Amino acid sequence: MLVPAETPESGQVAWPLISYEDIKSDTDKQLQRELKKLSKRLAEQSAFFSEGFRPELNSISEVGGATEVIMETVDKQDISLVVMGMSGAGSLERFFIGSNTRDLIAKAAFPVLLIPSEYVYQPIKKIAFATDLNKGDINVLHTLACFAKVFDADIQINHITDTKYETGGDKYKADAFMVELYKKVTYSKMHYHLIKSMDVDHGLNWLNEHGQVDLLAMVHRPHNFLTSLFAGSHTQKLARHVTLPLLVFPPEYGATI
Repeated sequence: MLVPAETPESGQVAWPLISYEDIKSDTDKQLQRELKKLSKRLAEQSAFFSEGFRPELNSISEVGGATEVIMETVDKQDISLVVMGMSGAGSLERFFIGSNTRDLIAKAAFPVLLIPSEYVYQPIKKIAFATDLNKGDINVLHTLACFAKVFDADIQINHITDTKYETGGDKYKADAFMVELYKKVTYSKMHYHLIKSMDVDHGLNWLNEHGQVDLLAMVHRPHNFLTSLFAGSHTQKLARHVTLPLLVFPPEYGATI
């Protein structure tokens, strides 16, 4: 929750017209109203949950910057996944290129699931994982496989390249990656897929529109293709067209295997 700041000007201090307590009180009331709405919808959709399981819902509000508050809450409450969504016209574009989102993904030591504003939940049957064949992604895929197992979902491991076929060193790198993966991750519903595209952004766009997948997943590593996705020239085009949830992992997330 962001609050008005004290602003020194011409030797004087301009105090906020609304107190911190009033802002927090209003925020808490709004959160409670939303919590009631969500609880009601959850009760109506109990058929989605097996064996009587129903997630517990609660809310908190804190003063501070979004990234710092989220990271502190995750640490205090031992949270495994942060879900971020947007609403309103044009918000998805701001969501992908907004400073709070970029800052959180750059600093997070936990997965962040980004949800487009118009997305309607569909059963997760196929997950597309985009990789540059970095060996650190194997630990991430172990974690993703545990997630996929809950839904009995396939994991399609995608390497995006501008060549139609992998040859020489590229083929060796892909083969070595998959051999190492199958040694360390026993989940049987994983397979490798080469996507030919002029660049990574266009490849991900194609995957979103034609890949027939329910969830996109990738690792945010400084200076890798995800960095260009959030800051590069194709970002706005991608943001206007992405319709699937995007699960972003920090580098080499998960237990070493």
